Amino acid sequence: MPVQRLNHAVLYVRDVERSLAFYRDVLGFRVKVEIPGRAVFLQAEGSTNDHDLGLFAIGAGAGPSQAGHSTVGLYHLAWEVDTLAELSRIRDALLVAGALVGESDHATTKALYAQDPDGLEFEVSWLLPADLITDDVRAQGATTRPLDLAGEIERYGAATLGGIGVSVRA
Repeated sequence: MPVQRLNHAVLYVRDVERSLAFYRDVLGFRVKVEIPGRAVFLQAEGSTNDHDLGLFAIGAGAGPSQAGHSTVGLYHLAWEVDTLAELSRIRDALLVAGALVGESDHATTKALYAQDPDGLEFEVSWLLPADLITDDVRAQGATTRPLDLAGEIERYGAATLGGIGVSVRA
């Protein structure tokens, strides 16, 4: 049987409490298990998974990740939201936290890019449901344009469930 999905990711962080506060307060993750000062296992708000993210403290003296600069390594993780309203809410939270570093429209994916307190990049995205992927959208191919989130909400609706027939079974 082939791989079905990503179960969880683990990040090494300088300060587990600082990172916990970020992922909890900005992205809405909840604590499942905590080893104070050493590690925490978090679950995404809409998840039924045991945990989706593990954070392990390695200390304040840790240098920045060099992945993609001078070493190979993971570029980013991407989390999916159900609606454009939720993407907008998270955008606002990322702005308040000073964490938002980019916004892109990839035709079928509307994406926010941000960095956590250790500078690790992640993406939060909303995927067009399969029934809204028109020939017009397909013709855009693998493009990257600036995201007009208000325009996308006007076009598709704030409450339209994303990913249906794409990342979520119809």
